[in-house]
Amino acid sequence: MKVVVTGGAGFIGSNLVRLILRERPQWEVVNLDLLTYAGNLENLTGVDEHPHYAFVHGDVADRTCLEAVLEDADAVLHLAAESHVDRSIASATDFIRTNVVGTETLLASVRRRGGLPVVLVSTDEVYGELPWQDPRATGPRERFHPSTPLAPRSPYAASKAAGDLIALAYQRTHGVDVRVTRCSNNYGPYQFPEKLIPLMVTNALEGKGLPIYGDGLHIRDWIHVDDHCRGVLAVLERGSAGRVYHFGGDAERTNLEVVEAIADRLGVGRDRLAFVPDRPGHDRRYAIDWSGSAEELGWAPVVPFEQGLRSTVDWYVHHETWWRRVRDGSYQDYYEALYGPGGRSTLSAQP
Repeated sequence: MKVVVTGGAGFIGSNLVRLILRERPQWEVVNLDLLTYAGNLENLTGVDEHPHYAFVHGDVADRTCLEAVLEDADAVLHLAAESHVDRSIASATDFIRTNVVGTETLLASVRRRGGLPVVLVSTDEVYGELPWQDPRATGPRERFHPSTPLAPRSPYAASKAAGDLIALAYQRTHGVDVRVTRCSNNYGPYQFPEKLIPLMVTNALEGKGLPIYGDGLHIRDWIHVDDHCRGVLAVLERGSAGRVYHFGGDAERTNLEVVEAIADRLGVGRDRLAFVPDRPGHDRRYAIDWSGSAEELGWAPVVPFEQGLRSTVDWYVHHETWWRRVRDGSYQDYYEALYGPGGRSTLSAQP
């Protein structure tokens, strides 16, 4: 099995590459990544010499590059995406280019190639928001289902919803074998420190304040990245074309609870928490029903949130060199020397 992973130098992508090489030792992995700001080959240190791994510096929106990469592939795991809501609020252009145009370019290339299953990794944010419910309350809880209507509320979520709809349309219209996954908030090692958990950890380690949007009561369901990656592989191996699969961690927490837990783990006083003005269109609550994936795929999350959060915080404590290089952007200097400003290659593909 030769699998192309798009966006394999990002947070989820690099963890997925590592998981495949560890748990599917006979598979070959081709990592296609443009190495924009969140793509970091240092996420794959120790993997680059693996005999079943290859890296291609290229753009998912580049048809020539894609056709070369897909020529002898057996499957595609499509994770290449712009994913940070705050950046999409500032400017949505890159989100439309990667999440919409890039996804359509990939699907068109797969259609021409023929015979390739594509797993498109998406997000629960395409559904919009749910009514707020206290995470500690017992009783029935409203959650997103695969049949929940899409109602994105940020430019990022709208771009992912558009990509999802295009992918499912390619399946229905052209018969391309597309399976869509939607998951709750991921956390774990190698996450870019603009996201909540790594931002709080690195700020705490640098003696900075811990900024929390609004009242801190926005709720997210958290899933460890390893659990999510195992779900993606389950969809590839046991999923069906045209289906939408959900992955969640059954770990709803308010942002305030998460930040307080991080502060406690690091011995940081609560006086370092700082409430800041909320961002525009901030969804109040997400929660995802993954029972269908459990029934069809035999999948379930195995990493309890408290355990996963402790190990994640400790990972950042012990990998200070990695996150400091990400923070100051020094890792990008190397890519710009190789590929030009912005990390964008002037070639269609580079081995």
